[in-house]
Amino acid sequence: MRGEADMMALFLNIARRDERIRAVTLEGSRTDSNASRDLFQDYDISYLVSEMDSFRNDPDWIDCFGSRLWLQTPESMELFPAELGDRFSYLILFEDGNKLDLTLIPLEEAQAYSEEDKLLQVLLDKDGLLTDVQPPTDEEYRVRPPSEASFHDCRNEFWMVSTYVAKGLWRREILFAMDHLNGILRPMLLQMLEWQVGYRTGFSVSVGKNRKRIRRWLEVDEWEGLLQTFPGGSEEEVWESLFAAVGLFRRSGEQVATRLGCRYPAEEDERMTSYLRQVQSLPADATRF
Repeated sequence: MRGEADMMALFLNIARRDERIRAVTLEGSRTDSNASRDLFQDYDISYLVSEMDSFRNDPDWIDCFGSRLWLQTPESMELFPAELGDRFSYLILFEDGNKLDLTLIPLEEAQAYSEEDKLLQVLLDKDGLLTDVQPPTDEEYRVRPPSEASFHDCRNEFWMVSTYVAKGLWRREILFAMDHLNGILRPMLLQMLEWQVGYRTGFSVSVGKNRKRIRRWLEVDEWEGLLQTFPGGSEEEVWESLFAAVGLFRRSGEQVATRLGCRYPAEEDERMTSYLRQVQSLPADATRF
């Protein structure tokens, strides 16, 4: 496996030899001083280029980076609509295990691009395009304190979606139930836990993409409780995960409410938990609640 020094030298040497490439930047976890370093970190590299067509018309130009195990070019895919506008990206997994996320950016977007991400580090700038870029910081990714309205919106969404999980389980529609549990209800729980972490740390940290670092600031029982919200493949396990989420959400919500300086309406939790238990106990052939 090529090391970081070799990979960075490769990216820069290719750029120095190619007149179309006017600047090179590094983004993501490799510029974040709070991110863990390991062999699976991507190289998030951008090339600011004078023109795009010659690159896009020659799909083999990326052979210079090394032997590939897999390649994805999102902007040329039909199933997943492109999101980068005039930019073009190559997601490359090399045979040696390294991963490169390379983005080509037209020069005319240089100013807008330089303002998008504060974790941006300039590696090469042939024309002085990016002189205003400041040293990388995760400041814009740090947990931000909630407003009271956002706090109650989170609660409202959590409890409303909990009824969809319960309804799906009673109907024996486990995919419907799990989709709501995994896709909406747990993200609301994670949002509440993120605010809790924010108050514990003075809102000075980022929990990372997909909240991957949140474990650092949770108590052991909170982390274990969160893991219990991930069910197996049976209806009983999904019910157990739902109630694990309910218990952890209440505990976290009470702590956030105290720090936010508002009342946590425990009676609403009790009422909704009772409703969920009633749905759980309903016979499969019930016609009335």
